[in-house]
Amino acid sequence: MKAHTAGAVGVWLAVVLALAGCDRAPPSSSPAGEPGASPLSQEASRAPEPAMPPSPAQALSSLAPLADSVRSAVVNVEVRSRGPERQLGRPEPEDPFGGGFPWPFMQPAPRGQQPLRQGLGSGFIVDPSGILLTNNHVVEGAVEIQVKLMDGRQFDAEVLGTDPLTDVAVIQLKGKDVKNLPVVGLGDSDAMRVGDWVLAIGNPFGLSSSVSLGILSAKERNIHSGPYDDFLQTDAAINPGNSGGPLFNMNGEVIGINTAIVGGGTGIGFAVPANVVKALLPQLEKEGAVTRGWLGLGVQDLTPALAEALGGLPVHEGAIVVSADEGTPAAKAGLQPDDVIVALDGRPIASAGALTRTVGTMRPGTQVTLTFYRNGQKEERKVTLGTRPDLEGLSQRENPRSQEEPHQRLGLGLSDVGSRFEARGLPPGALITHVAPGSLAERSGLVPGMVVVEAGGKPVRGAADLVQLLREARPGSVVLLRVQLQDARVLRTLRIPE
Repeated sequence: MKAHTAGAVGVWLAVVLALAGCDRAPPSSSPAGEPGASPLSQEASRAPEPAMPPSPAQALSSLAPLADSVRSAVVNVEVRSRGPERQLGRPEPEDPFGGGFPWPFMQPAPRGQQPLRQGLGSGFIVDPSGILLTNNHVVEGAVEIQVKLMDGRQFDAEVLGTDPLTDVAVIQLKGKDVKNLPVVGLGDSDAMRVGDWVLAIGNPFGLSSSVSLGILSAKERNIHSGPYDDFLQTDAAINPGNSGGPLFNMNGEVIGINTAIVGGGTGIGFAVPANVVKALLPQLEKEGAVTRGWLGLGVQDLTPALAEALGGLPVHEGAIVVSADEGTPAAKAGLQPDDVIVALDGRPIASAGALTRTVGTMRPGTQVTLTFYRNGQKEERKVTLGTRPDLEGLSQRENPRSQEEPHQRLGLGLSDVGSRFEARGLPPGALITHVAPGSLAERSGLVPGMVVVEAGGKPVRGAADLVQLLREARPGSVVLLRVQLQDARVLRTLRIPE
């Protein structure tokens, strides 16, 4: 999660649900406040009672049918990604062979070859072809992604597209067995009202398929994480590991992607609205990134005081233009500082953020009509949107896989045995110095201290030999390794990632 705290279902909810199980008073008991009331006549007792809507406790007496209908489409996402460089002064790990030799693989890693770290998150399947949605921060920097389904199936996955500005990512399951997948659909997040019940499912702290209940606490929250903040707020329990998981309405539709929690807060979580995701999904699937429309305006919120100061405007909500740089689409259309934008294509604009978000969902080249006030007079101008510049430098980020060797993708750290270890009885070969948790290497039974002496039927004299043999291996194939651990020779198999 972007911020970390323990979440819990509110006490009031526990009390409401507990009260739902209390026994009702016997029918013969007198109405409260009328101890001397006479018994009902036989005719009156047969009269039907007026129909009343069920209480929330009665309506939600069990969420098992809802959870059962959607839980199978929620997945665990395990990611290996590049971690920060090792800090100088950090103590070296002990030599696993004893004797105090420095452990050779713990030399400071060159930039771009930092140690790998393991992360956990959640996601959900939206297409039977194996397309999943999750958070960008779950898969950012990923060199290996593995997805686990509730039914026990596991798949490797790759990133199709990411949008860091809304923290949304689309990933694709890989393999010939990607079929018969359970899916869930995206609902209408705009139709949700504050107070509506919501259900969160995810992988908090590695506890897979955890279900929590809450309500929609607020909409259109700006938590200052980016220029397009438009979060749903909920008090459903969301914790580290829930990132990327779905927030459901009572119809089993995803109305948000759980994304962040408030540090130090309890019962305050945030989700990317489903309608934002639906607007981005086609670009992310086809192009891998989002290209946004752009006006080229600096804007701020209109307040009642500013409306009065600007000539007594008849509106108190909108976006005030504070700058329009020369050559931008807005400047070409004649927008000026102190113009107050109140609508775009007839849709009300209540704030500067609303204008930014609305324009950001549109493609460059789209022509829009802006309604604004200038000197107290209402005007309209047509503007052709430009392409938003890469202000955050996102396009310059390197693909972490681009410089990775096969052994790094497998989760292996390697070193030559060297004369100092040969003197202690180790054979020439590739010394395994590190195995990343959860990696293919770990699942193959490889551990630090093993020496690979043969791979694919060819001798291995050092780390370079093994790297070359793994590089030449066909993606998806299985390489037979002959390794030595202490005084024993054993066999291991290693599947090359596709």
